[in-house]
Amino acid sequence: MTPAPATEGPPSWAPYRPKADAPWDLRRVVHLHRRAGFGATWNEIERDLAEGPEASLDRLLAGSRPDGETGRFEETAARLAEAAVARRQPGQLQAWWIYRMLRTADPLSEQLTLMWHNHFATSNLKVDDVELMWRQNEMFRRLGRSPFGDLLRSAVHDAALLVWLDAPSNRFGAPNENLARELLELFTLGVGNYAEADVKQAARVLTGWTVRDGQWRDDPQRHDPGGKTVLGRSGPWRTDDLVGILLDHRATAHRIAWRICDHFLGSAALDATAVDELAEGLRKHNLDIGWAVGTVLSSARFFDEASIGSRIVPPVDYVLSAVRGLEQTASGPSPAVLADWVAELGQELFYPPNVGGWPGGRSWLSPRTMIARVRFASELAEGRLRHPAGPPDVAALARQHGFGHSTEQVLDFLDRLLFGGSLDQAGRAQILSALDPPGMASGRLLARLLASTRAQLG
Repeated sequence: MTPAPATEGPPSWAPYRPKADAPWDLRRVVHLHRRAGFGATWNEIERDLAEGPEASLDRLLAGSRPDGETGRFEETAARLAEAAVARRQPGQLQAWWIYRMLRTADPLSEQLTLMWHNHFATSNLKVDDVELMWRQNEMFRRLGRSPFGDLLRSAVHDAALLVWLDAPSNRFGAPNENLARELLELFTLGVGNYAEADVKQAARVLTGWTVRDGQWRDDPQRHDPGGKTVLGRSGPWRTDDLVGILLDHRATAHRIAWRICDHFLGSAALDATAVDELAEGLRKHNLDIGWAVGTVLSSARFFDEASIGSRIVPPVDYVLSAVRGLEQTASGPSPAVLADWVAELGQELFYPPNVGGWPGGRSWLSPRTMIARVRFASELAEGRLRHPAGPPDVAALARQHGFGHSTEQVLDFLDRLLFGGSLDQAGRAQILSALDPPGMASGRLLARLLASTRAQLG
């Protein structure tokens, strides 16, 4: 997937071109990695600064970032997944996904997997089957940037989703509406674009679908064969027909456009016209997710001042961007420890709170989760998250990358690495003045920086 050419982008999504008031600078490089991936190392930041936006976007969109062990990555990830499934351990499955997010050469695909996990929100609390949850996650990864029709057709056959939404109890004469309702309300059309009668009729279409031995099954004896009318269209519809009707509806393109914008931009940088134009572009491109994501990430809107630092950082991004930036992916906390912290901060993977997923935004920063973020910052900085315990040598990392060893110089390095150098003088002074006693204390400096207000926005 490559950046959309200027002739293809809708007006609100004109491609980014560096200019005097929007240069290709440190802030925009860090912004790109924090939104479309899980942060960057200093070497990656310097590389992208030197090579420019086109090469950087091409690399990210194509999933070709080297991680030092590309040849072994999939093999190791497969072993972790197999162990989690064999032992039926949800915690191990969470650790497997954290490992993928930390080590992958394709961070954008992991971000998209996370986005679709939130869109087709399915919780193992009810499914209670690690293998089904793993298979669903792999489906999101495989089809996460395909035409949405391919993803939707696969999702409605997904065993974990069917169990989660009570599809096995939906039968002729006693329809269960859970799957039909969420298919219309959350997965495609959105609220206000269908009537209650459409839900009831769609539930009849879906009768007969069940799960046996961990697989989707269609039981003709349980299916309602009568005619149905959904969204004004009548016929003896089966599920493929229903999916086609939903994909044809203009509201579905709008719903997918909103989902992509919400994930990569956040509500603060959006307006209705931009979402409408992206939705229209999606309709012209067969609801191609890859096209839409490339259009958004390559746009001037994405790199605009209004977008940078405007989104409250989700827990998984907050935790992993710190670990990646400090080059602790191999020598730092284990994926299992990090998965526990992501859950502590309010985003337990494979356990979204309800069918609507995580609401995001300000909901990430409750009093409890803010205390947890401060605790995580302190534990990471003091090295208590790894075994054997030992703090990351932040001062040595700064020197390695050409910065000095004074407290101010280490702060300058961390600010540039994690936030693109966006701390103002007042923010820097506040962090430095909080060190007691003052002077060289890189661990406490890191903890203060990660607990600061600025660290919560990205």
